Amino acid sequence: MLLTYLRSLLRDHAAVDDVFQETLVTAWRNLHRFDHERPFAPWLRGIARNLVLAHHRKHRRLPATCEETVLAHLDRRLDEIGRRAGDTWDEKLEALDDCLDRLPDDTRTLLDWHYRLELDTARIAARMDSNRETIKKRLQRARRRLLDCLTAKGVLGGGDPSPEVTT
Repeated sequence: MLLTYLRSLLRDHAAVDDVFQETLVTAWRNLHRFDHERPFAPWLRGIARNLVLAHHRKHRRLPATCEETVLAHLDRRLDEIGRRAGDTWDEKLEALDDCLDRLPDDTRTLLDWHYRLELDTARIAARMDSNRETIKKRLQRARRRLLDCLTAKGVLGGGDPSPEVTT
């Protein structure tokens, strides 16, 4: 749903991938601020909307013309989909935990260092006595494995949230 939303706001596929990944990382880092009594999807789209606006300011391009009524309709439809049975916050977290548990220990450690401890790939490479490009590729593969697992569980609809890491 998030990819659909981003594709409605951005024309450049690379920008969609970048904003998608940045949205998920930002949400992960700010998860403690999320009110679990409220729906998750609108919160996530709000983060994405802000990142899209920042992207347009950074690249000094005006957003693609899109009527406010179209965006409002898209928000309503995505909210309806998000309220379906089997799509609750707890079920999503359970699916993510299960997918993480299926990863090898070293992959979970890598993800933990990068996303929880916020270490960049150079620092992780030094800790793991590896090179930066290897760590970037391992992160990309780990994200792909999580995507495939969450997609198989019906939590995500596909896409590629794993463009090359640049940090």
